[in-house]
Amino acid sequence: MSQTTFNRTSYGENTVFRRSTSAMATAVLAAAAALLLTTSTTATAAVAAPGFLNGTDLPPHASSPWFAGKVTKGLPENAPFCLEGVLPAAGSWHRTFGTEFDTGAAQISVRTASNTAAAKLVTTLERKVAACAADWLRATPGGTASWQDYGKIAVEEGAHVYGVHASVPESEPGVHLFGIGRDGATVTVVNWGQMGYLTDAPVPAFKKTTTTAVKKLNP
Repeated sequence: MSQTTFNRTSYGENTVFRRSTSAMATAVLAAAAALLLTTSTTATAAVAAPGFLNGTDLPPHASSPWFAGKVTKGLPENAPFCLEGVLPAAGSWHRTFGTEFDTGAAQISVRTASNTAAAKLVTTLERKVAACAADWLRATPGGTASWQDYGKIAVEEGAHVYGVHASVPESEPGVHLFGIGRDGATVTVVNWGQMGYLTDAPVPAFKKTTTTAVKKLNP
């Protein structure tokens, strides 16, 4: 008993000190863990996939429903016509859509580092699409191509719709619509295509699709 009493008396201050140190260390570790969790949550939120279109948001097909693929991180295996090599892989997600016939679509969205970077990417994409018909003709002797600027849409930071037609002799013509828009630092491109000409394109319905795509980016 005396030995036990001696240890408690002689080392009482050290025991308190050790307990205080242990409590302080626990508190520091808890605070660090909380900070790490907050940082991790913030980082996860920052890189979360933007909102995407559903099949029902696309221009209705006369003979088939739209089938939607999964929202997938990164760029699609094959870039949409006119947009080869201009969309960054970093910060990108995509979703492809198809029908039972020749009509297909894709949406690609990119979370950029800033509003300035997003605006720059939009400019690059618009210039690429506007020059697509001429670029395709230079690379395709004997082909025919045309394009149409269908105007801007007042949604979030803005959107723009274009159409491009291209064909080669003894082959079916193809028509494509492009909706390019931005909400803050997030950019989206919607591409719709099928066999046909610009006169066959569902422009009013596609403008609604583009508007919906931009509104869904940051719900």
